Amino acid sequence: MLSDDLGACQLDIEMETGTGKTYVYTKTMFELNRLYGWTKFIIVVPSIAIREGVNKSLQSTEQHFFEQYERSIRYFIYDSDRLNELDSFSQSADINVMIINMQAFNSSMKEGANNKAARIIFDERDDFGSRRPIDVIAANNPIVIVDEPQKMGKKNSATWKGIERFNPLFVLNYSATHREKHNMVYALDALDAFNEKLVKRIEVKGFELKNMRGTDGYLYLKDIIVSKDKAPEAVIEFKAMSAGGKVVKKTKRFSEGESIYDKTGDTRLEVYRDYVIASGNDGIVPDQDGRIGYVRFLNGEILQRGVVYGDSAEADMRRIQIRETIASHLQKEEALFYRGIKCLSLFFIDEVAKYRDTSGNEETVGYGKVFEEEYERAVEERLSDPTIGDELERSYLDYLKRDTAHEVHSGYFSIDKKGNAVESSEKKAEQTNGLGANDDNARRAYDLILKDKERLLSFEEPVRFIFSHSALREGWDNPNIFQICTLKSSGSETGKRQEVGRGLRLCVDQEGERQDAMYLGTRDVHNVNVLTVIASESYSSFVDALQKDIKAELRERPIVIEMDFFAGRQVTLPNTGETVTFNDRESKELYKCLIKGDFLDENDRPSLKFREGEFYEYAIVNLPEDMREEPMLQAAELLVRSVYEPSVLSAMIANGNVPKVAKNALNDNYHKREFQELWKRINKKHAYTVSFDDEELIRKAVAAIDANLQVSEPSYTLTTGAQKEAARREDIEEKAIFKTKSTESRVLELDQQIHVTYDLVGEVAQAAKVTRRTAATILSRISPLKYSLYKRNPEEFIKKASSIIVDEKATTVIDHVTYHQIEDEFNTKIFTERMPENISKALKAKKNIQDYVFFDSQKEKEFAEAMDVAAEVCVYAKMPRTFKIPTPVGEYAPDWAIAFNEGSVQHVYFIAETKGTMDTMELSPIEGAKIACAKKVFNELSTSQVRFEGPISTYDELLSVVRGHGA
Repeated sequence: MLSDDLGACQLDIEMETGTGKTYVYTKTMFELNRLYGWTKFIIVVPSIAIREGVNKSLQSTEQHFFEQYERSIRYFIYDSDRLNELDSFSQSADINVMIINMQAFNSSMKEGANNKAARIIFDERDDFGSRRPIDVIAANNPIVIVDEPQKMGKKNSATWKGIERFNPLFVLNYSATHREKHNMVYALDALDAFNEKLVKRIEVKGFELKNMRGTDGYLYLKDIIVSKDKAPEAVIEFKAMSAGGKVVKKTKRFSEGESIYDKTGDTRLEVYRDYVIASGNDGIVPDQDGRIGYVRFLNGEILQRGVVYGDSAEADMRRIQIRETIASHLQKEEALFYRGIKCLSLFFIDEVAKYRDTSGNEETVGYGKVFEEEYERAVEERLSDPTIGDELERSYLDYLKRDTAHEVHSGYFSIDKKGNAVESSEKKAEQTNGLGANDDNARRAYDLILKDKERLLSFEEPVRFIFSHSALREGWDNPNIFQICTLKSSGSETGKRQEVGRGLRLCVDQEGERQDAMYLGTRDVHNVNVLTVIASESYSSFVDALQKDIKAELRERPIVIEMDFFAGRQVTLPNTGETVTFNDRESKELYKCLIKGDFLDENDRPSLKFREGEFYEYAIVNLPEDMREEPMLQAAELLVRSVYEPSVLSAMIANGNVPKVAKNALNDNYHKREFQELWKRINKKHAYTVSFDDEELIRKAVAAIDANLQVSEPSYTLTTGAQKEAARREDIEEKAIFKTKSTESRVLELDQQIHVTYDLVGEVAQAAKVTRRTAATILSRISPLKYSLYKRNPEEFIKKASSIIVDEKATTVIDHVTYHQIEDEFNTKIFTERMPENISKALKAKKNIQDYVFFDSQKEKEFAEAMDVAAEVCVYAKMPRTFKIPTPVGEYAPDWAIAFNEGSVQHVYFIAETKGTMDTMELSPIEGAKIACAKKVFNELSTSQVRFEGPISTYDELLSVVRGHGA
C-alpha cells in the first residue's frame, strides 16, 4: 500500500554517502521529464551547506546532462526578495528546479509568522499580480525531492508542513539513513556501495598512548548535572592511578568541596593536590543566560565545560596524528601525482584558536605550527632519499619542493571583514534568506568551501592539507580527500560513519574524470581509491565503532549459499587462529559438494542434514584431495553455519531487553537452623595486629626491587589496517571487514621536563603501608640504576616499587599477624544490596539462602550447581563482596559459606574460596597472604566447628577435604 500522506505517494531511495545521490536525483528529474513530461521540481535540503553543494552540482553537471538529453535544467535558490524567479518557475516549459533549505522553511513557510519572509510568501502582493506566492507554487503540483529527510524534523515539523503547502504531486526521499519508512523503491547501502566499488576502501591508523604520565595535569569538564533536590554536580574526567600501576583517565561526579586529588587512586597524583572544588554559589555553575558553565577550584583555576585543561598527553597524541597523516599523505601523493590526481588531507578540529591566531597578528600557532614542523621534517626525509622518478622532467620532487610548509595547509572557517578566522556561525547564519545575521562571515566561509572545488583539485593550487571546523562535516566533501584526521577531545557525539563519510567519494583526475571501475577497471578501483582514517583512539576501538555504525544501517537481505558464496572469503579459525581464504575454484567445488550431498534445501539454505553435522564426514571423502585438509573444512563449515547462526561469526553485543533480576530477597533457606548457626559463627568482625622485624622486610624488599623493578617509557602503538577487497553483511556483523596489516610500537619522544615536586618517601610509605623510616631505608639501599628509573616515569616508579614492597610484606607478615574479635557484626542487608542484573548471569538455586546465585565465572556456576544436588549440603550462601576480612595486605572476601548436614562430615560449617584450577603455588604473594589470614581467622581463632578451605576448584575437591578432616 502506497504512503500517501504527502501527495499521491512518498517513495524512499536509500543511497550510501558518497555514491552520487545528487547526480541520481538530477538524472531522475530528466527521466521523469522524458517519460511523463513533468517539469516542476523542488529540492529541499537540511542546511545552507548542502544547498550550496546541490547548486554547485547542478552547475557542474549541466553540460554532461545536456549531452544526454539535449536540454538543460533551469535552477535557482529560493529567495523571498526575488519573486520574479517564482514567476519564471511557474510559466516556463523547461525543466525547472527550486532549491530551498530547511531554515527558510521554518521561517518563510509559517503562515501568520511575524517576519518579512513569511509576510511575503503568504500575502497578496501588487508586484506579484495580486497573488500569494505560496499559491503560485502550489498550483504547479511540483514533485518534491527531499535530500536527507531524517534531518527535517518530525512529521509535523515546520519543514514538513511547508512541503505540504506546496501541494506536491508526490515526494521522493533520498538518504543513506531513513528514520521514517515509506515505500522503498531502491536501496544501495554501505555494503552494496563498497562491494560494487562505488566508494573508497577504508584503512585505519589507530593510536593508543601507553604509560601516560601522571605528571601531566589533565581535567575535562564533560557536563554539569542539575537536579531539583540537590546542588549541581560536575562530571569531570581526570587522570588516576590504576591498580596495575598505570596512569589512566577516569570520569566521576564531584560535588562542592570535593577534591580531585583524593580520587586519583591509592598512589595519588601530586599534580592535583590543590584542586578542591569551591563551595557556595560559584563552585559549580551550570550553563545559564547564554554563558557556558564552569567549575571553580580553591587554587583559583576555573574549568569551563567542554574544555580540556593542561593535557600534555593530548598534545602528544595530536602531534602523532598530524605526523602520521602527513606520512600517509606523502606516501600516496607521489603515486597519485603521476596519475594526474591531486591528493588532499582533511583535519577536523573543534576550535579555530587551536589552529590559527585569532588576534590578527597572523602568527602560526597550535596545530598549524605543529603541522609545519612535522611537514618540514617529513619533506626533508623524502628529499634525502632520491628515487629514479625524481629525474623526470615534471617530477613529483619538483612539486614537493615548490611550496613551503606554510603554503600547503589552510583552514576553512568563517572569516571577518579583516580576514581573520572566527568561530563558525553556521547555526545562527542559516536563516530565511540564506545567511541571515552573519552574512559577511558565513558567506565568505561557504564560498570558499563549496564553490572552489575545481581550484582545490588543481595542482596549481598549493593547498593540500585542509583544517576545518567540525560544524562543517555535513554538506561538504571533496572526492580527492585521501586522509581524514580528527583532532578533537573525547566526548564527540559524531558517529564514525559520519566522520569517514566526508572522504568516501571516488577521486577525480585533473580533467575531472572519475576514477571508477569503468575508468580504472574493477581490480584497480580500490588500489587507487583508499581513504586513510587517522583515528584518535586504538585501531580496534575505532573499527568496532565504525562497523557498529555501518551495521545499524544495513538493509535486511536474504542470505543463501550460491556458487560464489565462498570466493574471496577469509575465516580465522577460533581454536588455532589460522586464517583460511577461498578462491573461485574452491568456492565452486564446495557449492557442488553441498548440492550433491543434499546439504542445501530448495531455497539454497543449509538443510537439516547439514545442521545435524554430517557435512564434515561427507566432504572429506567427496571434495578434491587438495581441499580435504581439516582447516579448510572447518572454515567452510563455519561460513555455512553463519547463514543460520549469525552468532558464529558475529560480535557479542549485550541486549538491554534481556530480563533482569530486580530483587533477590532472602528465602526460607536463610531461616533454617543450620544457616542461622553458621551465620552466628561467622558474622563477627575482626581486627588484627602485626609485629615483625623491619630489617627482614627491608632486606627482602631491596633484593626484590633490584631484581624485578621495571619502569616503562611513554610510548604509543601504531596499527594500520584496511578493508578487504570484497565484503558481505556477515563480515560486518562479525567485525571482520577490516584486516590488520601491521602494528608497530614506538617510544614517545618528549622534550617536556617534569615540574611536579614529589614526596617520594612519603608516597611510597603511604602506598606500601609502611613507616617513612622503612620506606626511606629501602629506597636508600636499592641500586643506583633502579633508583634512576624514577626520573623516567615517577608515578609508575612509586606504584611498582610500592607493589613490590607490599608483595614482600605479604610473605613476611603471615607468621606475625594476630586477630581478635571486635563487637561489630555484619548485617544481613549485605546479601540484598545488589543492583539488578541480567538473568543470564544468574542461576536459579535450590539450597542458596536467596533464589538466585549471581556467578562471576563458569567455575562458580558449576560449583553452585553441584551443591544444589549434593546430599551432604543442607544450605549455602554466595557471600557478597562486602563480607570482608581485614588483612595487612588488603581486605579479603571469601566466596561461599556452607552448612553441611550433621553426620555427613566431621565439620559442619565451612567457608570456601573457589579459584578455578589454581593451586597454592600459582597464587600471587598477596592472594596467598590473604587466604592465609582467612585461615587464621576461621581455623585458629574460632573455637566453633567453622573451617576455611581454599583455593578449591570443584565441589568434589571440597568434599574430599571435608571428609579428610574426619579421618
